[in-house]
Amino acid sequence: MASQLVIVYHRQPYEEVVEGGRTVLRENRSPNGIVPALKGFIGRVDSASWIAWKKAPAGRPAQFERRLRVDDSYGSYEVVRLPLQAEQISQFYHVTSKEALWPVLNSFPSLYSSENTQWATFREVNRLFAQAACEEAAQGAVVWVHDYNLWLVPRFVREQRPDLKIAFFHHTPFPGPDVFNMLPWRDEILDNLLSCDLVGFHIPRYACNFVAVAQGLRAVRDVRWKAAATGLSAHGSALAEPRSPVSLRVASRRVHIDAFPIGTHASWISQTMGEAPAQEEVAQIRASVGDCKLIVSVGRVDYAKGTRELLLCYERLLRRRPQWQGKVQLLLTAVAPAEGMRVYRRAQQAIEQLVGRINGHFGSLAWHPVVLSTTPMSFRQSLAQYRAADICWVTPLRDGLNLVAKEFVAAHDARGGVLVLSEFAGAAVELEDAVLVNPYSISQMDAAIDRALDMPQQEQAARMQRMQQHVARYDIAHWTHHVLHWFDLLRGAAQSAPSRGATAAAGTSPFEESPCAI
Repeated sequence: MASQLVIVYHRQPYEEVVEGGRTVLRENRSPNGIVPALKGFIGRVDSASWIAWKKAPAGRPAQFERRLRVDDSYGSYEVVRLPLQAEQISQFYHVTSKEALWPVLNSFPSLYSSENTQWATFREVNRLFAQAACEEAAQGAVVWVHDYNLWLVPRFVREQRPDLKIAFFHHTPFPGPDVFNMLPWRDEILDNLLSCDLVGFHIPRYACNFVAVAQGLRAVRDVRWKAAATGLSAHGSALAEPRSPVSLRVASRRVHIDAFPIGTHASWISQTMGEAPAQEEVAQIRASVGDCKLIVSVGRVDYAKGTRELLLCYERLLRRRPQWQGKVQLLLTAVAPAEGMRVYRRAQQAIEQLVGRINGHFGSLAWHPVVLSTTPMSFRQSLAQYRAADICWVTPLRDGLNLVAKEFVAAHDARGGVLVLSEFAGAAVELEDAVLVNPYSISQMDAAIDRALDMPQQEQAARMQRMQQHVARYDIAHWTHHVLHWFDLLRGAAQSAPSRGATAAAGTSPFEESPCAI
């Protein structure tokens, strides 16, 4: 059966586990994260397909079914699994995506390397994704492509199936022209994005950067703008933008542009934290740290996550304010990279060395300043840590959004708790009541953790309550409603009205016209 919505994302929409010597598919245990967020659309359309990849043996037929029919709590849908060999996976994901594209996306040009990149392989893998999407899509369907490692899918889809509507969503930052234009494949990437009907980003800054790249490399006309939406315009922070692009015209096509951050499953998180098992786990965590102020930081090993800078700041804290020795503890989760991700090895070594140095210098038999975990926790365990913590420390050097910040807010008691958040995380333009900090500044980092530790309870409660109201209002259901409205517009099921933005020219963004607009 042809599908009205085809989701193209590199990960499979379930977990594969081995039980009794057999591989079985298990629904994601947590409703949070990219995969569950995208699966939330499956039950909202008549028919859906999901395109992903799965490792296949070299030189032999794939030892798995390429097509599956999945029925789970999200609905019934098709999963098409592309058999990729180890070398294709390495080039597509570990080398090209992580060594060449990732440093540029996150504005670390000095770490960019194309030495081992085989762009033809990356292009071919994207072509395979596009071909599978075209085979699944019904006439006039929406093909929804996700993230930068599938940048080359849209043009292949447009060439094979001009009847389809193509939407693209970036979960990452999008850099300005001076950084993006380093890429030797910049023209091919841009032409693919300009082949879309809709290009989406989390926040206005990334959308503005995209328009600036397009204006520099192509004869772009009639760029339409609107005022940045309330709740996405935190003035004075690093990623703030007073306005956001709505669309642009290139050749005979109009490309729509959207800036709308994904939300978290706030109601589910709040409900879960009110249940007895969660409360017992929170109590156990609090008992384990005694009278210490508890700081949590959750992420993965990645130079862009700023974990090294966080640890150096924590070390300075213990030197500057020795009264906190034995009175504060940092629970740090830095999930080790998957096998083959050599680009992150140095970052992991730096984290482990710093933790060892801090614990060795300041620690005792009774107190470990840092408790490090390099294995992923379950989502419920993470929520328990968020609820138990006095402070959540989220200071990436660059991040597309950062859902950890929103999860901490949703999980916490409204009577207190402090979020220390990097200005360079997309969520900073939403969560103005966090302690916002420039993670590149030693003095600002020191001042931010001091402020978090010393903040009066009344101020903590006021800030937390305002952040919880925002996270609850603009949750995952709100984001889903917004995106579905876009799909209706793309298919012509709804008519857009003139923009009420900063420019008098007409716009076509459901960000303004839909009931879900911020």
